[in-house]
Amino acid sequence: MSGKIYYNGNIVDRENAKVDIEDRGYQFADGVYEVVAFYHGEPFTLNEHMERLVFSASEIDIELPPAEILIKEAKNYIKETEYADKNAKLYVQVSRGVASRSHAYPDGMEPIIIMKAGPLDPNPEKYFQEGVKIITLPDERWSRCYIKSIALLPNILAKKKAKKAGAYEAIMTRDGFITEGSSSNIFIVEDETIITPPATNYILNGITRQTVINRLAPELNYEVKEESIPYYTLLNTDQVFLTGTTTEIMPVVQINDKVVGNGKVGKETKEIFEAFRELTGFVRGK
Repeated sequence: MSGKIYYNGNIVDRENAKVDIEDRGYQFADGVYEVVAFYHGEPFTLNEHMERLVFSASEIDIELPPAEILIKEAKNYIKETEYADKNAKLYVQVSRGVASRSHAYPDGMEPIIIMKAGPLDPNPEKYFQEGVKIITLPDERWSRCYIKSIALLPNILAKKKAKKAGAYEAIMTRDGFITEGSSSNIFIVEDETIITPPATNYILNGITRQTVINRLAPELNYEVKEESIPYYTLLNTDQVFLTGTTTEIMPVVQINDKVVGNGKVGKETKEIFEAFRELTGFVRGK
């Protein structure tokens, strides 16, 4: 593999970027991460992602530099890669660091920060125009899902089950209510009102989710409600869409074996999708 990797303040060749056998990220999944989209070299919501990275780290007792420093480092790193003026996906990971293997970590550990740029492979345009299928599964994750942890085994297994079922995503349910997808947030539309589960400890408060709530929906004069959504309501609503950095705004037209609404992308979903395209289109320099 070729390319450049950011490793604790240095930019090194890919083949020289190594993980110590006793790195706690490798041994324990003891760390946090973010994924940021760059359009033609320009970051989209980079500030929000880095602020959340610092927050997630603090929630598991890892002290990081201020978000402003990480933002600057990310921009400088991208300029040194082959994606300086391309659409790219920036993966940022923080591990607690290296120490002799023990569940209890020693005080004063130095975290390890890596950044890796790769292509922002878009979903097929057909998905956005015609919608996708999702399945539902029990939510088997821990109770602090608001932390963007690298411990993703339940998410991985859920995503694999979705792929085996010919679905785009798996939406998880807990105590009769929906929470979120394995790598996305979920919205429904009822009577022109956009509804999404509240940002409790059981969901990750997605950056694209926040963009819909705080920017796109208000600009389109849509009311947004953050309230619990029963599983039954999900199955009988008129419109469903997913949000995420690489998911963008993804219409859903089938849940398990049940068609959503009339089986086509709804008006409100389409308008939010188009507004998101316009927003990132501006970033792309169109």
